Amino acid sequence: MEQPVFVIGCHRSGTNFLYDTLLSAGGFAVYRGYLPIYKMLIPHFGSMERQDSRRKIIATWLQSKGFQRSGLNAEELSAQLDRCHDGGSFIRTVMDSVARKQGAPRWAVYDPDNVLYLPDIKADLPEALFIHIIRDGRDIAVSLEKMGEFRPVPWNRKPASLEATALYWRWMVQSGRKNGSLFPNDYFEVRYEDLVTAPEATLQNIGHFLGQELDYRQIERNRLGSLREPNSSFGRMTASSDSNPVYRWKKMLSREQVATLEALVGDCLQQSGYELTLSEHERRPALREVCMRTVYPRLLDTKLWLKTNTPAGNLSDLSALEIGEESDDSDLAPF
Repeated sequence: MEQPVFVIGCHRSGTNFLYDTLLSAGGFAVYRGYLPIYKMLIPHFGSMERQDSRRKIIATWLQSKGFQRSGLNAEELSAQLDRCHDGGSFIRTVMDSVARKQGAPRWAVYDPDNVLYLPDIKADLPEALFIHIIRDGRDIAVSLEKMGEFRPVPWNRKPASLEATALYWRWMVQSGRKNGSLFPNDYFEVRYEDLVTAPEATLQNIGHFLGQELDYRQIERNRLGSLREPNSSFGRMTASSDSNPVYRWKKMLSREQVATLEALVGDCLQQSGYELTLSEHERRPALREVCMRTVYPRLLDTKLWLKTNTPAGNLSDLSALEIGEESDDSDLAPF
């Protein structure tokens, strides 16, 4: 098999859209399932090096909609997975089997939260390539707040505010960049806005990174998944409507809200190639914003560390796995 591809990025950044674009180009196995081995299964059941943990992981995943969508034989796959001792070999075994069944030379998977696990994935799959899709954090904040029920910290019973979702976006982007810098030759960033507004040129750059031609006309003809029916919290996307996904925040946020967001995440916006719209005086952070910017990333770091390094991972919620929530645009559990 050719080098596997992992599509990563913050929730609502277009990982689903980019993934379906790759599948529509041809040459990739078409798989619409969910493989949260690093995010859910290993934290919940423990290392795959232990036979009891490994078999619980296998049994649980074989009951999921992710497995059902693979089209594979449970008994045969179970025997192969029982020889896997890490998350990467689990993913490789499943996806190699799917690709062979379809006669595809290559496979790709996506999960927004894999942006947090690049070192683990790369240790287990040295040949892996990563495409990190980044979207304007002001649009992310608007989208996640509109969806509601997004709670980056578990003790907050209320849906996250614009400020919290923007800081979550900043933390995810910076985490991805930090992890990606460890493997500069195998890590590539693409802006969602460029993929939407200049698809041919953007696809050419992605294709060069992957070593594979991505024919825009073929993608337009195939239009798999979200390219056919956009998965947007604002309804069907058209260039002439308010549901146009590019820079939606300009119509939906007040000047005061923009000032708050640019005060909180302006550094990351500029590093990602996005312009700030307000003067330095207007976006001067208040004491509350200074505190949030200091405390919130530490809370997220702590939550991730506890989940991956302590028995707290046993509490990982498997509901998204059981119900087959494989889309980045519907899975509201941040990691």
